[in-house]
Amino acid sequence: MRKPPGEERRMSYVLGFEEIDRTQVATVGGKGANLAELSRIEGIAVPEGFCVTTAAFQRVVAEVPAIDDRIDRLSQLEPEDRESIRGLSAEIRAAIEECAVPGDVAVAITGALARLGAQDACAVRSSATAEDLPTASFAGQQDTFLNIVGPEAVLRHVGRCWGSLFTERAVTYRLRNGFDQRKVRMGVVVQRMVFPQAAGILVTADPLTSNRKVFSVDAGFGLGEALVSGLVNPDVYTVRDGEVVSETVATKRVAVEAAPEGGTRVEEIEPERQNRPVLTHAQIVRLAQLGRRIEAHFGSPQDIEWCLVDDEFRIVQSRPITTLFPIPEADDDENHVYISVGHQQMMTDPMKPLGISVWQLTSPAPMRHAGGRLFVDATRGLATPATRAAMVEGFGKSDPLTGDALRTVLERDDFLPPAPDEGPGGPLAGAGPILIEADPAVVAELIADSEASLETLKRDIGTKSGPELVDFVLADIQELRRVLFHPRSQQVIKAGMEATWWLNDRLQEWLGEKNAADILAQSVPHNVTAEMGLALLDVADVIRPHPEVVAFLRHIEDTGAEGTGFLDELAQLPGGRAARAAIDAYLDRYGMRCAGEIDITRPRWSEHPAALVPTIVNNIRSFEPGAGARRFEDGRLQAERKADELLERLRALPDGDRKAEETTRMIDRVRTFSGYREYPKYGMVSRYWVYKQALSREAERLVRARVLREPDDIFFLTFDELREVVRTHRVSAELIRERRGAFRSYGALTPPRVLTSDGEAVTGAYRRADVPDGALPGMPVSAGTVEGRARVVADMAQADLEPGDILVTAYTDPSWTPLFVAITGLVTEVGGLMTHGAVIAREYGLPAVVGVEHATRLIRDGQRIRVNGTDGYIEILSRPDE
Repeated sequence: MRKPPGEERRMSYVLGFEEIDRTQVATVGGKGANLAELSRIEGIAVPEGFCVTTAAFQRVVAEVPAIDDRIDRLSQLEPEDRESIRGLSAEIRAAIEECAVPGDVAVAITGALARLGAQDACAVRSSATAEDLPTASFAGQQDTFLNIVGPEAVLRHVGRCWGSLFTERAVTYRLRNGFDQRKVRMGVVVQRMVFPQAAGILVTADPLTSNRKVFSVDAGFGLGEALVSGLVNPDVYTVRDGEVVSETVATKRVAVEAAPEGGTRVEEIEPERQNRPVLTHAQIVRLAQLGRRIEAHFGSPQDIEWCLVDDEFRIVQSRPITTLFPIPEADDDENHVYISVGHQQMMTDPMKPLGISVWQLTSPAPMRHAGGRLFVDATRGLATPATRAAMVEGFGKSDPLTGDALRTVLERDDFLPPAPDEGPGGPLAGAGPILIEADPAVVAELIADSEASLETLKRDIGTKSGPELVDFVLADIQELRRVLFHPRSQQVIKAGMEATWWLNDRLQEWLGEKNAADILAQSVPHNVTAEMGLALLDVADVIRPHPEVVAFLRHIEDTGAEGTGFLDELAQLPGGRAARAAIDAYLDRYGMRCAGEIDITRPRWSEHPAALVPTIVNNIRSFEPGAGARRFEDGRLQAERKADELLERLRALPDGDRKAEETTRMIDRVRTFSGYREYPKYGMVSRYWVYKQALSREAERLVRARVLREPDDIFFLTFDELREVVRTHRVSAELIRERRGAFRSYGALTPPRVLTSDGEAVTGAYRRADVPDGALPGMPVSAGTVEGRARVVADMAQADLEPGDILVTAYTDPSWTPLFVAITGLVTEVGGLMTHGAVIAREYGLPAVVGVEHATRLIRDGQRIRVNGTDGYIEILSRPDE
């Protein structure tokens, strides 16, 4: 559709598909850009059309009275404020629709209609600039109008499309996904109307498993609106490797058809056609081939709307599927199996690029990343018989659902590559149980070595800046690896774990005692994470006698505070200097910790000490002075009494003296070594904090030099990229903007425990028969049974706990430990026997069940629940209001 001479200015309000490509989202919106791009793909038929540009929308909106003020007010609303969103968005929408289309805009649209030759019937479709994007589809958020007849009706419905930018659902979607309401524009697509015998949706990935090799087709008679609106159940077909592998033919009693007077109407389907398949297998395979071609062109899985007209498929929309978890990049085209690092590290939130790359530099295992999460490529280990069983068993112990997912993959004989040649004995030759006697001096030496190395780092890093600093950090990471993965350190950790497993297995076999090690591991020495929770009780003891300080902290809890400034105000109150000294001392010891602490970019408690205030206030309210020391001593005595009881019962058995002697050695190992399990991560995070402080100072220098706009821009660079920026003083601002946008989008994705190179998220199951009906299964990690009120908490800083509450959350890392002193039980969605939450739950004697799928959705805040930490399940006993 070429512009006639002399019409350049008038035609700026419309563009034909041939004048548009995918880069012009700002000009015609996402749908328009994608449709124009689709029309360029060889072999893909798209109904002819043109786009009314966003310039026309802006021309109209500029004439709406007080529109900027209204949109500003809309932008300030919270997504949950539905009533305000509904009222204000309806007001804006009506104001836009009531505006007359300006004369020159109307002339441009009617002229384009005439050249299109579509005066009889058109489809008029909204095309927002925040729509059909790689990170946000906005599917179904704006309006489409079909079979619109005549220029006047088209103009009227173009206006309705403009107004639909402010539907309640579209406004709410933008608020939830961080899109600025003031920057979004609306284009409109006008196409020649087609009248299909069938229509539907093709998804180029399995919508249930995310497998990119499986296509799914929904199909119905007539126009696709019957499927989109839910009027009919579609036929559903699944295609893999060019074959239809499953089909479900629905009963289709009605269809949406074009009405002679314009618009659409619902018509009954004659009985003999209601159960007839909409498509033949040949048509389905042909449609899948078109889908593969479209997917290849756009470079990502697509959600495609299609129509069938005279046995020819017409494509009327294609948008990226934004809910699929990305696949890690591989160096070859072979099948791969990836295991989530986050589920092992209790950190399933997305990480920023600097955090990912620093963790990759720290870890000895080759890491891949996707969707802001890290994964270990387990393919070689699973393909090798010598390592396969140990790998599945090991991951099964740390997280049973991961172990079961791996077994599911192994059942597919043709998925994994042939086992490589391992050489004699295989990679685990010589591996066996760790034989190390309980010696507290070993633990003391390891801790001393770590702390001396950390002090050397603090002394030496202070004089470094520029490229020298970045090179120094890179070199020091090797020292971190030496300390973190010291062979003796690994021996101590494994000895404690194996002793725990030995005690649980043998004492259940000999005495019928389940999870006996859980009590025996209470109040062990050198558990820096458990000590951290008790130490905050000591801080509360210092503050409790000073009512003005307590009142001030309650105010901070209610209003929040940024940075450390509130500590200066605190010091001015009666008793405030002592309170601040206690908090500062706590931060000196534990201030490097925070939620998601394996990501170096996360704000630490030292940067945001107000995160601790709710817990301090709760400790003041809920505990008596001296509670920290009493909790530790009570746990130690309980463990001691349990050990005496078990040994006495063992000696009464046949061969009892030998059994008691072996058990004594294992108890000694648990109490000597298991506390150290928490120390290496503490040492690593301490080092990360030193790195972060130094790199942040460097970032501030780069901002002053106008290399970066914000200091936290460095968080969106990999370590190697940061090294280059520091060296050259050059950076791509566009790259940082893209990384920021991608990071925001990753927050909406749920990382799978196991992911294949086909994109399939493999879920595991417990496959247990010992769980009561209606109970939620999980992994028992700390013995005992407790009933109480469930408090479902997403953010530690927002926790409102009372004595007797049971904490229910997605995951806990060491930063959550201060909350453990106030609860009686723990439930998490992620975790294993030796993850931090489980270790601390045993230390504090809290019944705990981890790995409970969807616990934060299935358990509602305020419900009364029973946690069986011995057998591993949760029972819901009441509604929240009972």
